[in-house]
Amino acid sequence: MKWIINDYNILEILLVTFLVSAILVPICQKIAHHIGAIDMPNERKVHTKPMPRLGGLAIYIAFLVGYILYGELTTQMISILIGSFIILLIGIFDDIKPIRARYKFLVQIVAALIVVIYGRMYFDEITFLGLHLHFNKVISYILSTFFVVAISNAINLIDGLDGLAGGISTIYFLTISIIAFLLQKLGGLDIILSLIMLGSTLGFLVWNFPPAKIFMGDSGSLFLGFMIAVIALVGYKVATLTTLIIPITILSVPIFDTLLAILRRLIKHKSIGSPDKEHFHHQLLKLKFSPRMSIIVIYLINLLFSVVSISYVTHHTKIAIVIYVLLMILLLFIILKTDILYTHKKKEKKK
Repeated sequence: MKWIINDYNILEILLVTFLVSAILVPICQKIAHHIGAIDMPNERKVHTKPMPRLGGLAIYIAFLVGYILYGELTTQMISILIGSFIILLIGIFDDIKPIRARYKFLVQIVAALIVVIYGRMYFDEITFLGLHLHFNKVISYILSTFFVVAISNAINLIDGLDGLAGGISTIYFLTISIIAFLLQKLGGLDIILSLIMLGSTLGFLVWNFPPAKIFMGDSGSLFLGFMIAVIALVGYKVATLTTLIIPITILSVPIFDTLLAILRRLIKHKSIGSPDKEHFHHQLLKLKFSPRMSIIVIYLINLLFSVVSISYVTHHTKIAIVIYVLLMILLLFIILKTDILYTHKKKEKKK
């Protein structure tokens, strides 16, 4: 197997970014306490004691170090750096003092537009479930911006248990790296970014896997979601990802959770941005799974979706279909057997 990308050893990229992230997390922990970026427990949250939530800063700095050492200066990369810095800033401000969802949403749109328009990374055509669609520039800009914002918020919404958002992101970066290797699409920006982000996120998980000593906060979850979406856009440009089905399948769990959260809040006539305690991981906790076991279950489901994606690109279509159907049955079972979509009527009456 070829372990060299752009004259750099893959293991070196992973090790350096991992160590930078892991070493910086305790420093970010102290900074969080100093500036008041603390997540206080309440009836909606799982944790029971105040937790620092600036872990995303460590992931971001490790990403920057990785880029400085192993990346190249291109218009695309400049747009990613600008957009990700904007996302990091709004996340840090929100970690210190919560910001209204509408303002965060506007900032995310600005960051996405920088990548899409200035960086020229967008879907000008999409292959999905046998359909091949071409778009003009305006439609391409709109769809790509929506994609970046949607994925950013999907990762942000699922960040409700120790190690959950970080683990799901890690699986995504790993899967994209494996696909690039299998397709021999080495040397592209998407594989370099995936490896840098993989090492950076794993370094953070050392401190975030339950029982967590720090949370990533919005500075981390929004940044991870932003980078996941950006890597998908880059993958389209270098033909690592030839269909939208690949990133969507890998991200099935956060997308599934986000769509149900939106439906649940619409049914209750609540704002889409209003928080609740009915997410996928909450349902597993209600089924008497421990927090650690809950995230392991979600990891396993996510890994199976990744296997579907890898099987699809390697033309093992039958395997992909069988696993995908079984996973869809499992998700349908969860919808029917829990209150992930509806709250029980008894609960509503008590209110």
